[in-house]
Amino acid sequence: MKRILFVDDEPNVLEALERMLFSMRREWRIAFADGGQKALDLMEREPFDILVTDLRMPGVDGAELLTKTRERYPDTIRFVLSGQSDQETIFRSVGPAHQFMSKPCNPKVLKANVDRAFALRDILSNKELKRIVSQAGTLPALPKTYRRLMTELESKAASVGTVGAIIESDIGMTAKILQMANSAFFGLSQQVTGATQAVSLLGLDAVKAMILVEGVLSQASGKPLPKEFSLDTLFKHSMVVGAYSKAIATEEKLEKGLVGDAFTAGLLHDSGMLLLIVNFLEDYKHVLDYAFINEIPLVEAEREHLGSTHAEVGAYLLGIWGLSDPIVEAVAFHHSPQQSPGNSFSPLTAVHVANVLEREMHGTEGGWGLPRMDAVYLERLCLNGRVDDWRDLCHSVDQKRG
Repeated sequence: MKRILFVDDEPNVLEALERMLFSMRREWRIAFADGGQKALDLMEREPFDILVTDLRMPGVDGAELLTKTRERYPDTIRFVLSGQSDQETIFRSVGPAHQFMSKPCNPKVLKANVDRAFALRDILSNKELKRIVSQAGTLPALPKTYRRLMTELESKAASVGTVGAIIESDIGMTAKILQMANSAFFGLSQQVTGATQAVSLLGLDAVKAMILVEGVLSQASGKPLPKEFSLDTLFKHSMVVGAYSKAIATEEKLEKGLVGDAFTAGLLHDSGMLLLIVNFLEDYKHVLDYAFINEIPLVEAEREHLGSTHAEVGAYLLGIWGLSDPIVEAVAFHHSPQQSPGNSFSPLTAVHVANVLEREMHGTEGGWGLPRMDAVYLERLCLNGRVDDWRDLCHSVDQKRG
């Protein structure tokens, strides 16, 4: 049974939640706390799978509660359920929160988010995946620049200027950010000459995503790679999938934060492929050959030869890094969205479709089979009729890029 703790300093809100969730008592063991310190006291006495907290509370507020929960109980999934809050509190909760939900929250939406979080936990606890990860020589650490950036965002003095200064302190990272920002993928009408300008024009979501991409790419740079595999081609594919994902998510009117998650997940969806190549080079050469000879998607060859896939390995890494659940979910299931219990359009949907359309429109350099659109999943979401529109949209993204 799932154990969930709800925290809010307003008794009427807790009473409303208790009434709203009464029907879930058979599936969930639910507890309530009317403040951050009381929640910490409860968690000290018994474990909880999920914490759902408001942000603005006296004493130990939501941001502090999330941070302490992350430090003391890292396995607890951390949700924010809050109305509008001040920018300072939101900044402080960016790092320690897995997902944000707005008040009032539909019980079906809450249940769907909880179910998806547990489905993700199941795939990331797969024994075969853990075996692969444990055998890996190394997993890249969260980029130092990203850690400093997230620490800054959690401070009371966060600003575009200070974020830009953090990026500019890393010469290599600054060069990469400027290279990406001035590429055709973003279609900016002016030349970007500094990190602060990049943050202002592109937004924090895009900049954070690019820092993470650089962190993953640096793991593979300078390493021997199979002749069938091009780091530059993978990078371009990831950039296009990120652009497509953002365009599709925007077209489907996802809220701004989830559009950013779709973009980030699109950029990082194949990050696990680099980890497999770097750590299991000879085995991965066999995977590439098998996929080419049998004309099947790489993900199928990976499953057969390695017991897990680059999607799951990448999601595992991003989960360790503490990225939000929608991003990790999109990476984990981008080849197999049916495994996710979601029944509505999400960043996962955008990334799955974007990845298939990019390969369909531009092919694969290695000659292996193309990934397949999951028609059953799209039918479940009543979105089968949208594929042609999304294809046209992606063509228009290509035309803007030149």
